[in-house]
Amino acid sequence: MSLDAPAPDPPDLEGDPDEYEDVTVQGTDYHRDDLQAFLEDGAWEEAFETWAAETSLDREAFDVAVDLGLFDHFDFFWDDFADRVGYHAPGLPEDWRERELHPDLRSWDTVSNINASLAELGAEVSRLLKEEYVDWEADYDAPDDLPDF
Repeated sequence: MSLDAPAPDPPDLEGDPDEYEDVTVQGTDYHRDDLQAFLEDGAWEEAFETWAAETSLDREAFDVAVDLGLFDHFDFFWDDFADRVGYHAPGLPEDWRERELHPDLRSWDTVSNINASLAELGAEVSRLLKEEYVDWEADYDAPDDLPDF
């Protein structure tokens, strides 16, 4: 299945990776300015197109996510320890029904699909940034006494 929808504007990278419950980040240089420039120079749109070609998210659910501004709340940052571009994907809260977030949001399946699809988009953007755009190396030096696997 694919999604026929235009890519939303790239997010502004403003979050604090140390405050996310779903990620652990080592280091202090998150390369925010570099990653923001990469997103604006085409990485966001390219990753979005790849994701849209494979996502199970339908247009109605996508439009709900756009209406709620979820794409604006993505965050990407350099994780020096893991030598990767980390990400934080936005999602709908468990109390979405009580909060009456959107009139077209009616089922747990839709909420679950939106949340999973946004996580998949975050992973795709992260992968593309690392493989095609990042030109720096991790500064983290592993201890000499780590076991070999």
